[in-house]
Amino acid sequence: MSSYEHSDPFDQGMLTVSSIHRLHYEQYGKPDGKPIVYLHGGPGGHTQKSNTSYFNPAIYRVVLLDQRGTGKSQPAPEIRENTTPNLVSDIEVLRVHLNIPKWHLVFGGSWGSTLALLYAQAYPDVVGSLLMCGIFTTRKSELDWFRGPTGATSVFPEAFEAFVNYLPPEERDDLTGNYYKRLTSDDHATRVAAAREWNRWDLSIGSLKTDESNFKQLDDEGWSVPHAVLEAHYGMNNFFLEDGQILKEENLAKIRHIPATIIQGRYDMVCPPQTAWELHKALPKSKMIWIPDAGHTPKEPGTQIKLLEACDAHASLDIEA
Repeated sequence: MSSYEHSDPFDQGMLTVSSIHRLHYEQYGKPDGKPIVYLHGGPGGHTQKSNTSYFNPAIYRVVLLDQRGTGKSQPAPEIRENTTPNLVSDIEVLRVHLNIPKWHLVFGGSWGSTLALLYAQAYPDVVGSLLMCGIFTTRKSELDWFRGPTGATSVFPEAFEAFVNYLPPEERDDLTGNYYKRLTSDDHATRVAAAREWNRWDLSIGSLKTDESNFKQLDDEGWSVPHAVLEAHYGMNNFFLEDGQILKEENLAKIRHIPATIIQGRYDMVCPPQTAWELHKALPKSKMIWIPDAGHTPKEPGTQIKLLEACDAHASLDIEA
């Protein structure tokens, strides 16, 4: 199954959302089509035109936005006035700005799935359906899988040792905190060097089979520094959420009526598959799709195919305005 090709955006702009932040957004596809918002990963990722490839341009009106402090949004990187509630509110501000009565589909992968769930819980009446992959709900157990004593660190011990050993021995008991000090240093070279090593760990475990070409991103300061700075910023602040907040009964109850598709790589080393399964069991209108030969990244061949199929399936859903 081939992906979709879109023409250049039919609209783009900058939206002021605080005294500091202006968000960059772009719109693709059919101007009067079924509106979908694409929520990128991170924290600290950004959007690009290739993100539209899952969505049929003859059906969908595709909205991309760069979250606060990332991509073409300004200023970047910026951690002031940059919290999870801020990002969730921004999605709603953008919907109103674009005069979209209701999203036909809210699409999010990894950190984007976090925001998709939080946004749906905050604004359930304007979310028609959800499509999420690489599920992340910010629980301590999930973070322990990612950088703790079990999970990915035991599967990729040599990559994790390199990540740890970048810091001097006396600073290795608080990896996030001591990386964060370097990532927010006044010295540019210190920030860039720390960002390279922070992101190297992420890239080392993102795919079922490591693609060495992915590490070229480490040389792109425009990607590497915001990604590391904001990921560490959110990690230092427990993602500005209570532990387990998204999966609390009272919050899940708000979105049980929303059709959802959950796609998860069986061998995801970034976001433990257990979380996707727990979410699926809690949402009666969800469909669970396991990718047997995939890790975390949506670029895995099996994941890409299922995302395309799911987006086509969601296009046919009868969503009440």
